[in-house]
Amino acid sequence: MNKNQDRRDEYYFEAEGCWIAEWWNTPEDEALSIARARVEPDVTTSWHRLEGITERYVILEGRGRAEIGNAPPREVRPGDVVPIPAGIRQRIANIGTNDLVFLAICTPRFHPEACRCLGAPNS
Repeated sequence: MNKNQDRRDEYYFEAEGCWIAEWWNTPEDEALSIARARVEPDVTTSWHRLEGITERYVILEGRGRAEIGNAPPREVRPGDVVPIPAGIRQRIANIGTNDLVFLAICTPRFHPEACRCLGAPNS
């Protein structure tokens, strides 16, 4: 499964409040998945955590504010990497005027049943 960057490949992940395009997530490679996430302006994703999966956000476009666990919020921009340990709550807000776009790189690969949503988007 090799996805391009076209928005036709996106789906809206309502539980988190963002758009996702799975670029690489296949049972043949359990070690890793890569998705492109897109958060629209003035949207904050829901608090959530991934059980047993370490995630990294690699910011590609836009400006955001990442909140990881109990750490202070961190402003992020293109080129920043945000490591998120397994089981730690997380959310990200788009604080810019354009879409916030980032890669979500998960090890091992992302499975929807590993996601625990802890609140509604923008809460």
